[in-house]
Order: sequence, then C-alpha cells, then structure tokens
Amino acid sequence: MMHPPRRATGRSGEQSSPESCAASCAASRAASAPLDRRRLLQGAGAIMASGLARPALAQAPRAAAAELRIGAVYPFAGPLALLGDESFRGLELAVEARNEAGGVQGRMLRLVKAEATDAAQAGEAVRRLAQATSPAERVAALFGTCASPLSLAASQAAELAGLPYFELGAIGDSITSRGFRYLFRSCPRGSDFAALSLRATRWLLPALWQTPLAGLRIAILHEDGLYGQSVAGPQEAGLQGQAGFLGRFGYAPGGQDIPALVQRLRTADAQLLLHTGHASEVMLLFRAMREAGWRPRMVLGAGGGYSLADTAQALGPAFEGVMTVDFPPYAVAGRMGAEARALAEAYRAKYGHDPRSGHSLANSAGARIFFEALQRAGSLEREKIRAAVIGLELDAQAAPLGWAADFDESGQNLAAQPVLAQWQGGRLVTVFPDTAALATPLPSL
Repeated sequence: MMHPPRRATGRSGEQSSPESCAASCAASRAASAPLDRRRLLQGAGAIMASGLARPALAQAPRAAAAELRIGAVYPFAGPLALLGDESFRGLELAVEARNEAGGVQGRMLRLVKAEATDAAQAGEAVRRLAQATSPAERVAALFGTCASPLSLAASQAAELAGLPYFELGAIGDSITSRGFRYLFRSCPRGSDFAALSLRATRWLLPALWQTPLAGLRIAILHEDGLYGQSVAGPQEAGLQGQAGFLGRFGYAPGGQDIPALVQRLRTADAQLLLHTGHASEVMLLFRAMREAGWRPRMVLGAGGGYSLADTAQALGPAFEGVMTVDFPPYAVAGRMGAEARALAEAYRAKYGHDPRSGHSLANSAGARIFFEALQRAGSLEREKIRAAVIGLELDAQAAPLGWAADFDESGQNLAAQPVLAQWQGGRLVTVFPDTAALATPLPSL
C-alpha cells in the first residue's frame, strides 16, 4: 500500500523538465526558463513603476465586494484545448459547490476566464488580469493551468504582480522549486508519477508476468520538454544498471520522430514501454505501432494523454489493457470513489455527458482545498493566504473528494499522490494502490 509522505521541512528537490504544441515551442522555451525569486524580484521595481503590479484585491473599492473574482488560466484552444477545458470544468464545478455552501469569506465566487494556448499567452493573460481596471476582470487570485510550460509562465507573472497562484494540474517539478512565495500546487509532481511507474515496473509487472526484472527489456519514450523530462528523468535514474534497460528515447514536441523510434524499439524487441506524451503523441505512437506490425507486451503511460476517454474511443480495442499513472480517475475505490460518483452526476447534469478524464476531478478537489484555505485566511491579504495554505492539513477522510493536503514551504502538496489505472472494457479503472483499486490489473495489452 502507498502512504502519503511525511511533512518535509524546507523546499522539495525538483527537476526541470513543455507541454505545448510544436508551433509555440520557441515561445514556450523562452517563457519557461527557470527564474528564481531573487532574479524575479530584481525587476519588480521597474514593473511596479510602470503600473503593471497593483495592490491586492483587499484594497479594491467597496462596490466590488459583493463578489470574489478569481482568474481561470487554461488553454481553451490549440492542441491542449480538450485537457484544458476538462480541467476548467472541475474548477467550475468546485466554484458552484462552494457558492451553494455560502461562498468564501461571505462572498460569492465568480470565475474570470483567461486564454492560455501557449506560455507567452499564459504570461500575458496573467499580466492583463493583474493590471485590470475593469471591475469585471479584477481578480483576487489565479487558478490554472493543466500544462507545465503554461504554469511556469503564468505563475511567474503572478508572483511579480503579488497575486496568489493556485496550480491544480501541471506536474513539472520545477514549478514549485523557484522559491516563489505565493505559488501553491495541489496536485502531485512528475517525480511522483515516475516513482509510481517504477514501482509498477520493478514489482507489479514482473509479478504478473512471473519474470524477473533482469529478464525484461524496458524502454522509456517521452516528449522532450518540461512535462516529459519531469517523468522520464527519474525513470531513467531508477532503471540505470538494469540488464534489460534499453535506454531513454526523447522526441521533439509534436511527435514527428515517433514512427522512426517505433522501428528502433521494434528491432530491440522492447517488452515494456514507458511513455510520457500528449494525447496527439499517444495517437501517433499507437498508429506507428500498428503500421510497424509490432506491440510491446505492455505500454505504461503517464499523464493526460493516456487518461482521456477521447483517446480510448479513437484507438478502440488497441487501447485495451494500457496502463497509466495519473490523477485518480472517477473509477476509484473508497470515500474518494463515492464522492467522485457524486461529482460525475453533477458533471453530467451540467455538461450533458460523462466526464472525459480524472482531470476535472483533480481540479475540483484541488480548488476545494484552496477555497477552504481562503476561507480560513479570513482575509485577502496574501501573507494570511500563504499562512492558511501552508498550515492546512487534511487527511483523506477529511479532505474534499478524499484529496489529502499537506503543504511544504515551497507550496507543494506533499500528500497528493497519483494512482495506477488501466483501460479495461473501455473504462479507466484504478488498479493500484490496493486502498484505491477497483479492479485487478490485467497482465498485457
């Protein structure tokens, strides 16, 4: 069984690792460059002088106090639009639930949507909201973004502006390693995804196959950006020295190199393929495998591309048995599962169809945690908000949707952990850990 880690003191060690399309790759790299708090604040004085930064909403005119506006920074267009919209829906459902319970600090919440198709646009969206003069766009805090390069850019702009930023879905480790004071993340990191995938690789699959780890031919395939590197780097470190480890194969965002890499993996007769990529790249991978007339014994994915119902529907039977490490899906055991079913009912009533992935569940759970912290802060003063978030500790029995909370000084939720799920009968179900499992893992595709 997997248990949440103990509260850590100091900052968590994290690795750099993009989640944007090839067309915006150059902008993503420029906006995603790591920037620590010292370098960030060196330029803050000039920005304050230009009027970019502004006081916290606590000093806004009384006329605006009837509502508490929060920014929602997501990709609603482009290659990440489906994942962005699904993530936003989770936040939207959380806002509706909180408003039904009386809102936050006696005020009803209102979402202000901001488009963030790529990193440059994400940063610009935050800057626009931060300096808004219109009451309709003035926000107290920001929520987002579902993609690591977008989160890097948006949270950097928010820190400059002095706005609290709550990340609900981007997993790049470096997001919370920059020393930002008003950045908080409710979801697990890429290194957490890697750790669970290594447990499945080292223990679960060898047991299912009744084959020692040393006898398995294992390869890592990943998009060569922040998202993919956050997962693939720790995976490679954990498999170094294994007799059957074939290596790590990166490709440029967009996946044009995937067919050639599939031929190399086919020649090497890889049995287990660990893949971190976007939905479009997952589609390319499985089409390339079909055209090559080759399939490994198991594909173990990581992240949103492997969890979307649209991916499973598009690939059909070829996707049956595929495993993925990701946020808990709606099909999960225990109290989380019971509350997930209730959220799924609310989702269907509002949007007219089933949830498309567990990302709406994760965003809803994370948002509810942060709304509770805002309520406990009793103020919109950012230091009080920080103290409320860092001091918030919720176990799985007390937390919204069973999503536990235990934040370190970097703003990272150490209690958030991914699960191992598998596509069985056209449905993504949790198979590990035992406390969350609804089904027994199938041994192969």
